[in-house]
Amino acid sequence: MTRYILVPALLAATGAAQQDAVSAARIRAHTRFLSSDLFEGRGVGTRGGRLAEEYLATQLELLGAKPGGDKRTYYQRVPLVGVATQPDSTLSAAKGGRTLNFEWQDEFVGATHTQKPEIRFEGEAVFAGHGIRAPEQPWDDFKGTDVRGKIVVVFTNEPQPANPAVFQGRGLTYYGRWTYKYEEALRQGALGAIIVHTTPTAGYGWEVVRNSWSGEDPQARLPAGQAALSFAGWMTQEAGEKLFGMAGHSVAELLKAADSPEFRPIPLGIQIQGRLHARIREVETRNVAGVIPGSDPKLAAEYVIFSAHWDHLGIARPVEGDAVYNGAVDNATGCGIVLEIARAWAALRQKPRRSALFLFWTAEESGLRGSEFYGGNPLAPPGKTAIAINYDALFPIGRTRDVVVRGAERTTAWPAVEEAARRYNLDITPDPRPEQGLYYRSDHFMLARTGVPAFSVKVGEQIHGKPPELAAELFREYNSRHYHQPSDEFREEWDFAGLEQIGRFGMLMGITVADTEKLPTWQPGDEFRAVREKALGR
Repeated sequence: MTRYILVPALLAATGAAQQDAVSAARIRAHTRFLSSDLFEGRGVGTRGGRLAEEYLATQLELLGAKPGGDKRTYYQRVPLVGVATQPDSTLSAAKGGRTLNFEWQDEFVGATHTQKPEIRFEGEAVFAGHGIRAPEQPWDDFKGTDVRGKIVVVFTNEPQPANPAVFQGRGLTYYGRWTYKYEEALRQGALGAIIVHTTPTAGYGWEVVRNSWSGEDPQARLPAGQAALSFAGWMTQEAGEKLFGMAGHSVAELLKAADSPEFRPIPLGIQIQGRLHARIREVETRNVAGVIPGSDPKLAAEYVIFSAHWDHLGIARPVEGDAVYNGAVDNATGCGIVLEIARAWAALRQKPRRSALFLFWTAEESGLRGSEFYGGNPLAPPGKTAIAINYDALFPIGRTRDVVVRGAERTTAWPAVEEAARRYNLDITPDPRPEQGLYYRSDHFMLARTGVPAFSVKVGEQIHGKPPELAAELFREYNSRHYHQPSDEFREEWDFAGLEQIGRFGMLMGITVADTEKLPTWQPGDEFRAVREKALGR
């Protein structure tokens, strides 16, 4: 295992600047401005989104970063298609002469992945558990059942079998993500896929799903002739009860059945049909990228990445008269931290040996589209990228005693993480909510899939001067009342001291990795180890 030691020369070069440059006040100012109504919720492909892109690029240029994007610009163009499902779209289920009609937004949401302005579909409903095929577990919810041309109905998240060694126990893997459900349904040849929402399995309430899916869905552009789901949607638990009830089942019964490794798909004997009317448009959107070159003539061709996504939900369904989804916590805070790290990095008297690439992703809220595009079109090759440190949705509640770095322990950069925590007197605490599967819900995951050691940094829950349960209570309140809501707005009383801490902490990790001889990799046996070794040419 590589050891990371901060040598005296490095400490002398970076000490004062590293300690003092990352500023809570500047992070606060960026957060306030990016989450103001002027940016109209930073929707992808909207005026507010373009303003956010321009603001971030301008800040990078002002602090001295060089263009890191396409054609010597600060932008990486991400071609997408906007699919806005219209309210007159319909979904119904029929069996034995009985028909159920589901109400848009109140009972179902969704979009067509075919990117056609109007599509009609009809197929037999098949309940497929959690919709997972994981040979290495082993687990197979399909078990050879032919679902071609049918509508698979599944739950999100993963089974909770009696054996905690299956999957990761409480810890959610990518198999539990809603994006995976649609991908696997398409691989199985399904016509469509419906996820039945429950708050425990999703980790958030129906309002989050409804608000996220009621506006435009930016999708990757399809190559000619590529297959796609006619319908990818969600249904409320109450609507799911109605649907399953037509076949003599219930949500609770089928959730329990889906926890067994012996589960087999259940044909429901129900015909599901729908008509989707969508507004289709070409979406112009961009990742924003700036580079601060390294000081070593050889290692400057390798990179340390800091990133955050700039987008939120834009202007969408009004809640209590407010239609601007400002995204202050999610993710103006992360953008503010990355801008501050970039400014502090540029101010270092002696630059680290490797270069630093500062990335601001588009379309994270639509399924990590911006980072997914980057993964296939990297500005820095994965085999030349040392590490990627991501910041996403940080709550400003004061100075912290601990930090969460979910996934970092899986990499050989872990000693650098421990050293940075020690230097800043921070405890490293495990992910307090592994069942949320947050490692697979943020942009660093798309870099990890290319082999890059990547993870996100979060403020912990041990806040100076505050009761030990306060942070957890605030998270529950945010998750239930403000996440993907117009009420995710800047508040004057917020204390950004903790965000300053984790900005400095992340910067020190980056400096340490940027100056070590050997590129980090994943620990032996990790799911990303093989692709990393291939990228490194080993």
